[in-house]
Amino acid sequence: MAKMWAGRTAGSTDKIADDFNSSIHFDKRMYRQDIEGSMAHAAMLAKCGIITPEDADMLTEGLKGILNDLESGELQFDLSCEDIHMFVEQVLTERIGDTGKKLHTARSRNDQVALDLRMYLRDEASDIMSLIRELTETLTAVAEKNMGLVMPGYTHMQRAQPILFSHHIMAYAMMLLRDNGRLKDTVKRMNVSPIGSCALAGTTYETDRVFEAERLGFGEVAMNSLDGVSDRDFCLEFMSALSILMMHLSRFSEELVLWSSWEFKFIELSDSFTTGSSIMPQKKNPDMAELIRGKTGRVYGDLMALLTTLKGLPLAYNKDMQEDKEAVFDSVDTVKMCLKVMIPMIKTMKAIPENMRKAAGEGFINATDLADYLVKKGLPFRTAYKISGEIVAECIKKGCVLETFPLEDYKKYSGLFESDVYDDINIENCVEKRISLGGTSKASVLEEIKYVKKELSK
Repeated sequence: MAKMWAGRTAGSTDKIADDFNSSIHFDKRMYRQDIEGSMAHAAMLAKCGIITPEDADMLTEGLKGILNDLESGELQFDLSCEDIHMFVEQVLTERIGDTGKKLHTARSRNDQVALDLRMYLRDEASDIMSLIRELTETLTAVAEKNMGLVMPGYTHMQRAQPILFSHHIMAYAMMLLRDNGRLKDTVKRMNVSPIGSCALAGTTYETDRVFEAERLGFGEVAMNSLDGVSDRDFCLEFMSALSILMMHLSRFSEELVLWSSWEFKFIELSDSFTTGSSIMPQKKNPDMAELIRGKTGRVYGDLMALLTTLKGLPLAYNKDMQEDKEAVFDSVDTVKMCLKVMIPMIKTMKAIPENMRKAAGEGFINATDLADYLVKKGLPFRTAYKISGEIVAECIKKGCVLETFPLEDYKKYSGLFESDVYDDINIENCVEKRISLGGTSKASVLEEIKYVKKELSK
């Protein structure tokens, strides 16, 4: 098949070179954006008198027909075409004749692909933000449903202080709010139209780039044609936001793996989101959580691949930039699938309160509260800290916990101890006393939930 760029060369390339050069097998997913961009371009050409209104109508109707036929399945992609742009133009010309050849006036594939990619990622960002919102709502619902369940909070994977399970869950809701905000910010910078930059230097035609951009929903136009065709910052920023999102999903997945183990048994994941072993009949493996954790590295790799591809490229467009799409498409597909799995996995997850509470009763996670008790009695914190540590050491020797340590033994360490110490170190009371904004008391967690719901309503 003759190449549409034939002229300077014969347009005849080796089959291996054709396959190596072709991108239609992966950029065909941008067909809708390519066609919508072309319809806006035809309208702009007519508005500026570069083509007649009749030609613009013929181009638009032809493009609509291609879109409809692709979506109905009547038209199949021709994988012998170099890319989606050449495919659409070729089919259009076959259907409406030489008028189809006018469509590419005052543009290049360089600005065309940059346009398509921005539009495509803008659409995908919207889908991903909807999924993030649904996961955030799911976490909030889990927090509300399990309000009051006490568990150990950890630092260094050591039991540290008692917290509400709902408080822990809402920490991930806060992360997701930031992920959503990052994507919103990314879309703002993504929403700049490169069309009209042409190959690299603009065009000699009197075009109206702003008109074309507005028809496609862009807020601005690229103000430098070299930058317009060579900029892929929007891909990198988008993939960076997705990498941070995946890091959050991975951290949560790690905790789900731990919590569902027999060593913790704080939660049970639904059979629908776990698997068994081929030889160990007792196993219930958290494979979906593990896969999300594992696929995080894949998204990181996509970002690093594109950063590496772009780092040494001179201006303007280079064929290396064709490598942008597979990396960013893979990131999009991976993130969407992980979110789609995570949402129902969390919805069907069951908390096991008795195991959480049992773990919270061990490990002396109320030792800070013991120190705070002495501070409220007038002792300097560092002195109170030392006494509390000594009491913990004594409890370990005696095989008891702070709640069962005898009052007479407490008094050996300080005369400030009275019977009210047992109220102060009660695990439930320790949680409820943490009333500071953002703390783990029920009142504070309810404020967190209220805040998240307000942010989601914006």
